[in-house]
Amino acid sequence: MNTTMQRKLVKGAAAAVIAAGIAMAAPAIAHHSFALYNMEQTLTFTGVVTRVNPDANHLQIFFAPMNDERKNVQRGEDGKPLVWAVEMTGSAQAAADGISVGTFPPGTIFTVGMHPLRSGEKAGARVNPGAIYKCPEKKPPAAGKHCDSVDGSVTIGGGQLPVAAPTAR
Repeated sequence: MNTTMQRKLVKGAAAAVIAAGIAMAAPAIAHHSFALYNMEQTLTFTGVVTRVNPDANHLQIFFAPMNDERKNVQRGEDGKPLVWAVEMTGSAQAAADGISVGTFPPGTIFTVGMHPLRSGEKAGARVNPGAIYKCPEKKPPAAGKHCDSVDGSVTIGGGQLPVAAPTAR
C-alpha cells in the first residue's frame, strides 16, 4: 500500500473515531439530570402565559399563577406578578405535541402539572406524560378549579392532569 493511501485511511479512521465520540457525548451534553427537580412533589398550576421560550433543548412556558378566586394573578409584595417557568421537552417534540409559541401566546390561561426545582426557585419540569389544559380565550375556571373544568377547554400533550398535593396553586 502506498503512503498516500495509508494517509487517507488513517485520516478516515480518525474522523470516524471523532464522529463516534461526538455522537456518544452529545446526549450527555444536551440533557441535564432530573435530580434538579423534586420528583416526589407535584404542583398543579392554573396561570396566565407571559412568554414562551422555544429553546431547542427544552421549551419553557413562563406564566403568572392565578389566585384561588381565578380573578387575577398572584403578586409579590412589590405588586408585580409572580412568574414561574415550566420546562418541557425540546421545541420540536413540544410542537409535535401541540405546544408552541403560536398555541400559547401571552395572555393564554392554562393548567399544567409540574415537579418543582429542589432549590425553591419558581420553576419546574412538566409532569410527563401529563396533559396541559388550555382554557378558552378569556374564560378562566371557577374559583379553586383548573382549566380541565371549563367547557370548551382544549387538552394538549396527552396524558391526564396529575393529582397534586395540597400545595397546588
